[in-house]
Amino acid sequence: MSTRRTFISLLGGAAAAWPLAVRAQQAAMPVIGYLSGATFEITREYVAAFHQGLADAGFAEGRNVAIEYRWAGGHNERLPALATDLIRREVAVIAVGGSTPGALAAKSVTDTIPVVFLVGTDPVKIGLVPSLAHPGGNITGITILNVELLAKGLEFAHDLMPPGTKIAVLVNPSNLLQAATERGIIQGATRVLGARPLVLDASSPGEIEAAFGTLVSERAGVLVVSGEVFFLTQRARLIELAAQHAIPTIYAYREYTAAGGLMSYGGSLTDMYRQVGN
Repeated sequence: MSTRRTFISLLGGAAAAWPLAVRAQQAAMPVIGYLSGATFEITREYVAAFHQGLADAGFAEGRNVAIEYRWAGGHNERLPALATDLIRREVAVIAVGGSTPGALAAKSVTDTIPVVFLVGTDPVKIGLVPSLAHPGGNITGITILNVELLAKGLEFAHDLMPPGTKIAVLVNPSNLLQAATERGIIQGATRVLGARPLVLDASSPGEIEAAFGTLVSERAGVLVVSGEVFFLTQRARLIELAAQHAIPTIYAYREYTAAGGLMSYGGSLTDMYRQVGN
């Protein structure tokens, strides 16, 4: 996707609309709206990477640009209201960090303010943009395709475990589009592998606990965790439960393995956030 070119042209158009007198007097800075489905504490290193991307382009928070942060804290249902609040703040551009529901929420509330997203699935399939090469409109961004990579995680799980092992997969049903795509991938991949899948839903900490109870009672031998952002916010507990129940677990990001998880397969989130900032 020609993200950088589109983003620069969009931001340039927004800058042209700033009142000349305000720019001349430097009485106000352009404001970036930063929308996240997670929390600052969980995504601290990614926010730093976002800031580095801004710095690469000559921007620094508090010096020549301001940033309004909105955090959903793992509650996707809050994202539309948070996006609307940024519109009221009259931000010049909205950056959506690692959240498909956040990107869709931002798109739903404005067709004029530029939106730059980072998502884990194909943005064409979920209706964010009409084309990777020509996103058009006011929205563009980056995808790391971790949803599509879920099939690879299932393949690893199948190859690492004895034949006939039941493979559990943890998905977040509150992220409707991503969960629907993941279910299709799970069905297709396990059918090809000849594996037995067990899809477990969780969209709250309590439901994660319950999912592990089901996993144990159903005698699943291995777990694959979706790359959905809610699970990233819960990574410490997921790793603890996997160890407690001695369940080999495959995750979507290296952050899980850095925190003590067994195995991950996916791209560099840090580099993606830097690109969003740039």
